[in-house]
Amino acid sequence: MVNILIQVKFSEKTNIFHGNCCRYYTKKKEGFSPTQIVKKLGRHRSTIYREIKRGTTTQYRTDLTTYEAYFPETGQAVYEKNRSACGKKSKILQVESFLQYAEQKILKDKWSPDAVVGAARREKLFDSSSMVCTKTLYNYIDRCLLKVRNIDLFIKTRRKPKKEASRNHKRLYGKSISERPDSIEKREEFGHWEIDTVLGKRSSDNVLLTLTERKTRYHLIFPLANKTAEKVDKALKQLENQFGPLFPLVFKSITSDNGTEFANLSNHGIEVYYAHPYSAWERATNERHNGLIRRLIPKGTVIKELSPSQIERVQNWCNTLPRKILGYCKPVELFLKEIERLTYELQPL
Repeated sequence: MVNILIQVKFSEKTNIFHGNCCRYYTKKKEGFSPTQIVKKLGRHRSTIYREIKRGTTTQYRTDLTTYEAYFPETGQAVYEKNRSACGKKSKILQVESFLQYAEQKILKDKWSPDAVVGAARREKLFDSSSMVCTKTLYNYIDRCLLKVRNIDLFIKTRRKPKKEASRNHKRLYGKSISERPDSIEKREEFGHWEIDTVLGKRSSDNVLLTLTERKTRYHLIFPLANKTAEKVDKALKQLENQFGPLFPLVFKSITSDNGTEFANLSNHGIEVYYAHPYSAWERATNERHNGLIRRLIPKGTVIKELSPSQIERVQNWCNTLPRKILGYCKPVELFLKEIERLTYELQPL
């Protein structure tokens, strides 16, 4: 190792050792070793060795023999060249087809960026070099590189989860949610639902009844003439006729709030659990899906003016939206698998 005395100044802008306003010389007899330089400057030894390596070049003497010498300007030039090559380069031009696909799904089909990326990977619509991850897609949106803007994204805020508090029921039509088995809580078994209503233009005759299966996230939507127990019973009776002998296997339990419209749920042979007052997070699955409905049926919509085909279209959209929590499967895919399994089990041997 050549003994080098480097009188250097630490540059805050470039964060390297740059030999500006200094001169250096090498003397084997009275020079400093790199270890001595470390102590003199108070820097880490690796920093000194890297700077010596960057700035050391081969020089020729007049007799054409060579020697190694350090030049601070050379070290600076090498540093700047290396920095110019640092950082991950944007691949926006290589993923143009994917970005067009993402714009369509977000703006037209109301998908989230994460659903776009997850579904594209699961269905292998693009290879890894032709698409970007969820984080990068959000970054492109933030930088206005797509037609999509943040205002087009329905959920982009992090909400603090509410702390669970113990509350007493003022009105209880059946079992409390605190009595619900762990198998339902852990979503290990198919056939357990959450139920709620979605209001339209602040009127009792603008109501949607929604049911969400906890394991598959399959969502059902029924328009109600009014928000009464009688109309809810009528909707459940419709489901009984639709599923026939499968009904008790598909609808094993329902979790609801304490609204009077849900007072008669147990009349249909279903185990019913009632959440605590003002505790919507205890029915988080259904609440989340009601939020999805609001993307297509915003608050203030006159629900009674919606046609059955329009409501069915909203239901189909909810059930064909890829979900990260389901491994980007669609709820309808998982729900139909469960129905197929139950149908097979009911067949006589």
